[in-house]
Amino acid sequence: MKPHISIIIPAFNEEARIETTLDSICESILSSHLSAEILVVDDGSSDRTIEVAEGRLARHPAVRSRVLRYDGNRGKGYAVRFGMERSEADIIVFSDADLSTPIDELAKVVKPIENDECDVAFGSRAVDRSLIGERQPWRREQGGKIFNLIVRMFTGLSASDTQCGFKAFNMLKFRRLLPTLSIDRFGFDVEMLVAANENGLRLREIPVRWNNDERSKVSFLRDSVRMFQEVLIIRNRIRKGAYRIETTP
Repeated sequence: MKPHISIIIPAFNEEARIETTLDSICESILSSHLSAEILVVDDGSSDRTIEVAEGRLARHPAVRSRVLRYDGNRGKGYAVRFGMERSEADIIVFSDADLSTPIDELAKVVKPIENDECDVAFGSRAVDRSLIGERQPWRREQGGKIFNLIVRMFTGLSASDTQCGFKAFNMLKFRRLLPTLSIDRFGFDVEMLVAANENGLRLREIPVRWNNDERSKVSFLRDSVRMFQEVLIIRNRIRKGAYRIETTP
């Protein structure tokens, strides 16, 4: 029997954090009696992420889980899509490996999809900033605001925060869009929302609790340039109609 929800955790060199994350998710699934599975997708880690994840999940035999892997570091976006393509669940949620948004916020993004209120529900730090606990350094926070302004200008999205790593998808509608996606790294969140928007899927931005993790692998200078370049790629693909899927009568 297929799970109702798949929780995808993209992981790159997460040996130090993955145990606590998986314990939290497993405990949440069991306490909430969810029909859910965990998919850890190893993005070419050079540490013991795979072994640690498999060992920790083995301690929770009542929770359905898999550790998926491929060769090389392809990027977080590639890892998320890799997991999506291998899940049969009706709803998929992906979460950052550090659980910056606590897993007990899961219902906030899953319930609106279950209630047919939207097709993509994505966590946001911008809608209600009082929910932010540990804040980002000032420079990164301001950079995020500038990036979001660029996204709104170039893509037509009206979201206040596209980069919070906590998103849920109705896969009965979103699965057919996976072949249109091409961004493997930090701009992949934007591309997923753009593809959904271009095909008339209903998006909902939902305020969630969030805490900055100072061990974040994001580099302000290097990754800001890369993300801007990826937004330009997305804009050009929008103009070419690359995200539009023809619907059958």
